[in-house]
Amino acid sequence: MNTQNTPVHIRLWNKDFWLLVVAEMFICTAVCTMLPTLPKWMLSKEMMTPEQTGLAMGVFGVGLYVMGGLCSWLVQRYRRNVVCMWAVVALALDMAVLWYADSMFDGVVELWVILLLRLLLGVVFGLAIMVLTSTLIIDTCESAQRTEANYSASWFSRFALSIGPMVGLLVYDFFGFSGVLIGAIGCAVVALILIKSVTFPFRAPEEGVHVFSLDRFFLPHGMVLFINLLFVSTVVGLLLSMPFEATFYALMMAGFLLALLAQRFVFRDAELKSEVISGKILLLAALLILLTNYTSPVAPVLIGIGGGLISSRFLLFFIKLSRHCQRGTSQSTYFLGWETGMALGLGLGYCLFSGQPSALLYTAIAMTAISLLMYHFFTHSWFVRNKNR
Repeated sequence: MNTQNTPVHIRLWNKDFWLLVVAEMFICTAVCTMLPTLPKWMLSKEMMTPEQTGLAMGVFGVGLYVMGGLCSWLVQRYRRNVVCMWAVVALALDMAVLWYADSMFDGVVELWVILLLRLLLGVVFGLAIMVLTSTLIIDTCESAQRTEANYSASWFSRFALSIGPMVGLLVYDFFGFSGVLIGAIGCAVVALILIKSVTFPFRAPEEGVHVFSLDRFFLPHGMVLFINLLFVSTVVGLLLSMPFEATFYALMMAGFLLALLAQRFVFRDAELKSEVISGKILLLAALLILLTNYTSPVAPVLIGIGGGLISSRFLLFFIKLSRHCQRGTSQSTYFLGWETGMALGLGLGYCLFSGQPSALLYTAIAMTAISLLMYHFFTHSWFVRNKNR
């Protein structure tokens, strides 16, 4: 595997596949609307400290792991689409409780309530996405098309990373945080309807399935990739803790689209190593630009291109590293690596670097440089030696 071309199959894009990938985008958008707006609400309206705000953003990452070990048992014990739908219902209810607390106890929502709801949001979000990506989406396509299905579906959640904050900030300006929560609940309801619209045939449960297992949860022999991805996603999380306007996220969306085009045309038959290296160099360039010009329109575009190239390539690396019947596990491991880093970066950004953009950017530059060196001198060669596909 010296090149990185991913074939396109028109037959993959059937009705059921479309419904599920759009549902994934709505679920991720619902959660991402809160990335810039929850801290604004906590700091300005609830008068909480940056440290408390950072704790609320970071605890979300802890919740992602709570149900992971039960994921395989749940989809074997109960219908897989029902498990996902109940997780989405719980996600909507979680945000509805926060909306109720904000509306009924104006200005006096206790920190423990916010922390508990953020933790539970991470729990149900993690379960919903792990079941959706590791089981439901790949069940809608033929086995030969599943790598492309995983690759394509990941772009919809990636787009949500820019759409969610952009829409959230616009809604916050006009309708406040309650409006953001109502919109997020609406996104969850739409996702629920889309998943409900897909018919999944009954599948007999496997015998001997343990209640707790790493299946569909975490790929232990992918730890090297996980750590390298964690560095990059933490940098993105640090950046998103900065008080950017909606325009920043619109430009980042443009960067994602350019990254998608670049993968199809610029890196179509390029050497395997080039995509991740190029992405990390572009991310490093964006950080240096922000250090000198905070309002530069070029920086968010470069962040989108760099982040898109790196994350989509690492997803394929996880898939190619997985052994037989571990495709779903590789998906969840990638998801955890990305979301854990995002939560960690957001938490550290508010706790340690509130009002200190230069210190935050210097830290992000150092982490990106370490990640680049680690990938160039160790991770890539390790992957080539250990890949299974």
